[in-house]
Amino acid sequence: MADKIAIAITDNAALRIYAATTTELVKEAQKMHKSLPLATAALGRTLTAGAMMSVMQKDENTSITIQFKGNGPLGTLVVVADPKGAVRGYTANPQADLPLRPDGKIDVGNGIGKNGYLNIIRDLGNGTQPYVGQVELQTGEVAEDITYYYAISEQTPTAVSLGVLVDRDFTPKSAGGFIIQMMPGWSPDDEKIISAIENKLKTILPVSTMVANGYSAEDIIKELLDGVTEYHILSTETPKYKCTCSRRRVEKALISIGEKDLKSLAEDENGTEVNCNFCDKIYKFNKADVAELLKKCTR
Repeated sequence: MADKIAIAITDNAALRIYAATTTELVKEAQKMHKSLPLATAALGRTLTAGAMMSVMQKDENTSITIQFKGNGPLGTLVVVADPKGAVRGYTANPQADLPLRPDGKIDVGNGIGKNGYLNIIRDLGNGTQPYVGQVELQTGEVAEDITYYYAISEQTPTAVSLGVLVDRDFTPKSAGGFIIQMMPGWSPDDEKIISAIENKLKTILPVSTMVANGYSAEDIIKELLDGVTEYHILSTETPKYKCTCSRRRVEKALISIGEKDLKSLAEDENGTEVNCNFCDKIYKFNKADVAELLKKCTR
């Protein structure tokens, strides 16, 4: 099944729902980073969240960065997403491993860590200072922390569910998620709907199980709202893993380190290599290449 994000709104305009199937996207990330299940689950959940959060943006130039900085063995985890659902990400230690939890699930909470911060950065792409929202980590399980972020930093009542099932060969078997948000201007009359949704969330299958069972993004929304309230699908997007690195961007990054550090690199007969965190591509610069960059730096 192809990956998809579906966006719906209830007919009374009280709730907006985003649902995503992201199995292929997470498979691409796992293959690219050669990650073990712990990193695959943590990064996969965050990539899914980033894809859905990105399509919430009204301005097509706005990018979203999700950054988990916890005290767990995975180290810093970063996901960047554009408004069309193209995402990329990495974790500092994709080979980190932990025993399964007592319930048999991957221990993402301790993988990320419960001491640290979640940063959400919105870059409008117009040269202005990006907006940065920060909250303390609550569980490290990703969905709960993003829910907490919306409640504290944006004062938006939100329910977030994210899931990744990892197969025995370490590849993702299924991945997906949903985000339910209350819209501004909801009235007390809408509380029955909200209460019914809360009850649904206690009884429905885990979202990764739904995707494994063949549910589409629209099916997930139907599962959430069927029998609760009328709704309609607003639009759909196709999420994808896409790294935006290029040799030109790496050159600019090297120039930005400054003349002193570039001079040091230029003295190395072997040149230097730069590894892209998001796709693991290696850019090689020989001594002459670095010398040319040094000229640009001193102009």
